[in-house]
Amino acid sequence: MAASLNTAEVMANTSYPSNKTPFLIGVTGGTASGKSTVCDKIMEQLGEDSVANRERRVVCIPQDSFYRSLSPEEIALAFKGNFDFDHPTAFDEDLMANTLIDILEGKTVRVRQYNYKENTVGESEETVYPADVVLVEGILVFYFKQIRDLFHMKLFVDTDSDTRLARRVVRDVKERNRDLETVLNQYTKFVKPSFEEFCQPTKKYADVIIPRGADNNVAIDLIVQTIKDLLQNPRIRSSSPLSPPPNLAAQMDQFRRTAVTRSVSVGNSSRPH
Repeated sequence: MAASLNTAEVMANTSYPSNKTPFLIGVTGGTASGKSTVCDKIMEQLGEDSVANRERRVVCIPQDSFYRSLSPEEIALAFKGNFDFDHPTAFDEDLMANTLIDILEGKTVRVRQYNYKENTVGESEETVYPADVVLVEGILVFYFKQIRDLFHMKLFVDTDSDTRLARRVVRDVKERNRDLETVLNQYTKFVKPSFEEFCQPTKKYADVIIPRGADNNVAIDLIVQTIKDLLQNPRIRSSSPLSPPPNLAAQMDQFRRTAVTRSVSVGNSSRPH
């Protein structure tokens, strides 16, 4: 049976503003660990994948949308596999932080779409309307403190390196028109070292660790049930736009106790940051 984080009792005597303040969930892990697939499965199980964009109560935003614009010289390096997209400096930290703050304040935002084949931030944008739950997935969503502190729940998708490399090779060659030599060179020169230096250490901030990624149906079921409980309580709002819902620590403790009995790893922190 999936976890049940019933928020009704812990919030029964709390008053909330009428504006919509979403529950922000960060999802991170190494390249090709299954972050996007985990989010897709969550959206699918909630039935949100078939809902019109404006009507969705749960939305997902990729960190890739916050890659900074590259100079012509950097674009040339990128096409040769000689630009490190896994380094913190590849992202526009302030843009991402400001966008998430706007989302937490209940504002409608526009998020840029990244063009993987051209290695550039495209001109097309996606409108993100106010929602009850917002998933944010990417390799470094916990690296930047000002961003990490905005999340109410933090998940780390933990998949072994051989599996991730195999997935990345297939994805980049088939979907992004890259040649095998370039993919392997980029992985050994940039992706692997950056993962070990910048991504893997952020595992310590995770509230829940998902071993085997999207193949871990138990973990996904637990998370889906948690989100369902949040959606079923119409008063799941925080007392201020950038504060977590009251008694969230108690909810996370219950999640952890359930997760331990269901073979899902949990982080060391007793509460979200």
